[in-house]
Amino acid sequence: MKALLSGSGLSDTAAAAVVSKIDGAKGRFLFLVDAVLMEMEADPYLLKRVDKAMALSADYEPEDLVALDGSGLSLSRTGHRLRRPAFEALKVMSKAAAAEGLTLLVSSTYRSYGYQENLYARNVAELGALEASRVSAAPGTSQHQLGTVIDFGSITDDFAETKAGRWLDRNAGRFGFSLSFPKGMEELTGYMWESWHYRYIGETAANLQREFFADIQQNLMLFLDQLSRSKDLSAKR
Repeated sequence: MKALLSGSGLSDTAAAAVVSKIDGAKGRFLFLVDAVLMEMEADPYLLKRVDKAMALSADYEPEDLVALDGSGLSLSRTGHRLRRPAFEALKVMSKAAAAEGLTLLVSSTYRSYGYQENLYARNVAELGALEASRVSAAPGTSQHQLGTVIDFGSITDDFAETKAGRWLDRNAGRFGFSLSFPKGMEELTGYMWESWHYRYIGETAANLQREFFADIQQNLMLFLDQLSRSKDLSAKR
């Protein structure tokens, strides 16, 4: 496991912290990893690594996209779509928030490769390539193309200080959602803080992330990507 962590791209400090956590709860770690591997085999794109170094193909579109119109969810516009697992989890999470008097406004969901291509081009034209790359994903490298990402609320830094933003920060993981780009993690994630950008990874992976990876999604994804590659290599031998 130490070899997997060291070869995954995690920093030495992050890898050492994970090893320390594993040493204190090895059985729990192996239980969660086995469960996550089963989920990855059943649904290869649920926990697929997508970042500046790992892109989706231009023609990738999830087969189980569900329209959110008429769902009873709070939507910024018509036309929002999500993969069914993310949609079902969002409904449960939104109901829980509503029970506490809060509304979770869905502002952005699935984006096609072509949509992201146009969006990124506009950002480059307005901000320049370097600045655009800090706030926007190049086509193929956006998690939104997975169909499991939701941007909530205002899509601005102010969202973090809203009641909905604070509620999500405390509770999203219980429903399988994970903040993709935390504050102060730009060197790791490649993007500035986005307090509104949550990816559905499932409750098991969210537990693994919180308990062993300091609740940092990118570190979990680096590890799972390395783990899946090592299993593929073993199967071919």
